[in-house]
Amino acid sequence: MTAERDEHFAAARALMVMIDEMIDGAILVDKDARIVWSNDKHVWFDDKRKALLGIRSLTEVVGQPIERVIPHSQMRDVVETGRSFPLDIMRYGEHTLLVSRLPLRDEQGEIIGALAFALKNSLTYLRPIAERFNKLQSRLARMEQELAASRAPKYSVENLVGFSPAMLQVKRLVRKAGQINSAVLVLGETGTGKELVAQAIHAASDRVDRPFVGINVAAIPENLLEAEFFGVAPGAYTGAGRQPRPGKFQLAHGGTLFLDEIGDMPLPLQAKLLRVLQEREVEPLGSNQVIKVDVRIIAATSRPLPEMMRNGTFRSDLYYRLNVFPIQLPALRDHKEDLEILASLFSERMAVSLDQPMRDLTPAALDALRGHDWPGNVRELANVIEQVYVRTEGERILADDFADILPGAAARPTASPARKRPFADSMDELERSLILAALDDAQGNKLEAARSLGLSRTNLYAKLRKHGITTETEA
Repeated sequence: MTAERDEHFAAARALMVMIDEMIDGAILVDKDARIVWSNDKHVWFDDKRKALLGIRSLTEVVGQPIERVIPHSQMRDVVETGRSFPLDIMRYGEHTLLVSRLPLRDEQGEIIGALAFALKNSLTYLRPIAERFNKLQSRLARMEQELAASRAPKYSVENLVGFSPAMLQVKRLVRKAGQINSAVLVLGETGTGKELVAQAIHAASDRVDRPFVGINVAAIPENLLEAEFFGVAPGAYTGAGRQPRPGKFQLAHGGTLFLDEIGDMPLPLQAKLLRVLQEREVEPLGSNQVIKVDVRIIAATSRPLPEMMRNGTFRSDLYYRLNVFPIQLPALRDHKEDLEILASLFSERMAVSLDQPMRDLTPAALDALRGHDWPGNVRELANVIEQVYVRTEGERILADDFADILPGAAARPTASPARKRPFADSMDELERSLILAALDDAQGNKLEAARSLGLSRTNLYAKLRKHGITTETEA
């Protein structure tokens, strides 16, 4: 047995001699982690170290425990566990080494010792690896930043445009919704800005630094909805990838999940969604593993959910789970006093997008817009302004520019005598709206509102009395 072991050690030494040009040092230990052999190039056995150990020749370390010569050595771990360490970065004094540690076994597979060697010019060998690692790290960090940016909210309360009483009420509800963690149900016709409101709620909440993930239920085929919501395990079905694909609940973990057009969700999926909301856990398609999720739900629909409940097409228990904090968005025809500011905003955006001078709307053009019923709401208004920019020319937007876009707009009278108002009345109405908006933004704080309006506190109080505005918060 001893002769057989010596043959193995001799073979290991011979191997080290063969690759001598590639290594800076090698050492061999037996199964008790005692030194059997070391070459004279080993950095641990420089003159300073030998003097410290009180030896003149490497033959004097043979038979010594490895830790006496190399403190904190892991060679004992190799011989006791049989684990190999093919590549390990190790610092020793001024040296940075790339070290390999391998167990030695006999024909029966029994461990008889271990071998360690350091690659020559380790830093040279490490540099390409380190550079590739750094590139991969940078790429991963960049992808994580891009993903985080794509999941960040694009809109806040400030993006909710309008000073009409209806829009001021929406802004108040959005701010309040941001302060709670309950489910929100956003109701409104198509084109009223339900996703904008959902993102504004997320931006006003303490989850603002976490993902905002949206999914349009109506836009996804029914047979794919479950996979989109809950994720897919590897090999769950034919064509499924080898890697797990997270669902929207996992992607939104810690943040907000926006379920647009929730009224279009099939009944079987409604039951599964209800369970997720109750248990706060999901089970990916094709998996038995349950994953805990922390998600704030904001749902939206343009469909009449109470009527759908009565017809049996929407679950009442899911409705009550979602309808904790409802927000009803007004149709554009119900707050036409905001038409002018909205139209001007879309005109400015189109001018920037097309790299053209901005075109103001004439009073007659604004009257033409006010005369339209706007079944497509704010989205339709944005589309109309875009069409005007690409289909007509001129320094200003005229009523005639809407002739082919809004039927009957050009022929409509520009202004009826009954709708004419003195200039002073219009200015008073505008002043009152601006003051109400400033107080709303300042949450009733008159001092902050005065600062934002550029008024003295005394001047603001005078205007509040003039317009009959009362608030509770003084400062």
